[in-house]
Amino acid sequence: MALVIYTKPGCPYCDQARVYYNENSIPFTDYDAQNDRARRKEMLSYSGGDPTVPCIVEDGKYKGSGWGDPPRG
Repeated sequence: MALVIYTKPGCPYCDQARVYYNENSIPFTDYDAQNDRARRKEMLSYSGGDPTVPCIVEDGKYKGSGWGDPPRG
């Protein structure tokens, strides 16, 4: 499984996603979608233009944006 999360610095919901994946020993790649324009464009292509972070992509498929119940970000 290849898990990617697109995040932005200082985002508490992004931090919660990182903690969750780390605590559950789920490996992931974390991309800065705020400061890296190429990664932001990539994130927006997965999310259909939704700028909400964290944006979760698993095995190249968009899983959703935001974190929590209901998802916020």
